[in-house]
Order: sequence, then structure tokens, then C-alpha cells
Amino acid sequence: MASSKNNVVNKPATDPLDRLIQEKGLRIKELFFSTDIDRMLGLITNGNVLNLQLSAYERLREATPAQLRQYELIGSGIAIRWEELDEDLSLKGFIKQAALNDAVRQLEATV
Repeated sequence: MASSKNNVVNKPATDPLDRLIQEKGLRIKELFFSTDIDRMLGLITNGNVLNLQLSAYERLREATPAQLRQYELIGSGIAIRWEELDEDLSLKGFIKQAALNDAVRQLEATV
């Protein structure tokens, strides 16, 4: 397909996570926080929950529970913004971090 400099050509995403987000519409629905157990849970539109450590994110680690709850979903849930904390995080990054955490837990269980 030919295109000039001024034409935008939409190509399908090749990265599996981008495909889930861009083409399948995967989004963050809501976040839940527990500073007592160092957790942030992200409920996503397919019903899964992403389990993340707050301490993995420097600005969130130092935040109060009230500050954590002051987030805004960006792009209908492809990212999160904490204005007061000057922090932006993406769904793609959350998925990668959650997958890494799961892999490490599984490896630790077998050592």
C-alpha cells in the first residue's frame, strides 16, 4: 500500500500486548490500594486482576492512601494519571510488571 508523507496508514499491532489494548480494547476499570500489604490491584475489563507492589513505583510508594485514590484513567483506561504525584503509568507497563512478578514468584517457589 503506497502512502504519501501526509497520509496515515493504520497497521495492525504486532506486539501481543498492543494488540490486546489497541485492537481488543483491554482497559483498566478500577484500582484498589492497600498500603498495609504494599499492593495495588488493577481490575481490567476482561475480569482479570493485576496484582502489583506499590513499592515498585517510587512516587506511589511515598503516597498517602488519599493521594493514591486520586487517580484519573487516561484514554478510557489505557493509562493512569496521578496529578498530585506527577505520575503516569500505562496498562501495558502494568501487565508487564504483573507478569514479571508472577514469573519470579513461580521461580522462587521451585528453588
